[in-house]
Amino acid sequence: MPNYYEPDLASNPDDPFARGEDGKLVRRGFWLDMSDRSIVLALTKGVGAQLRAEEKRLHLLDIGRDHLIDDIIQEVLPPEK
Repeated sequence: MPNYYEPDLASNPDDPFARGEDGKLVRRGFWLDMSDRSIVLALTKGVGAQLRAEEKRLHLLDIGRDHLIDDIIQEVLPPEK
């Protein structure tokens, strides 16, 4: 099973990244009802801004929005020598 972001449900039981025991998103409809632009904003400036790049990538794959990966995850390259 992929290493999805695991929110602290004790402090925020309604977290949109919450997953059930089966590993599926509990609030999947929350994400599927969003436009691409809203998802980009949510994962760059909103509720998902604190997620690591790999967690964002896995989340996008899970909700079928893998075409947004390049818009959301900016790869940091080392400086050229």
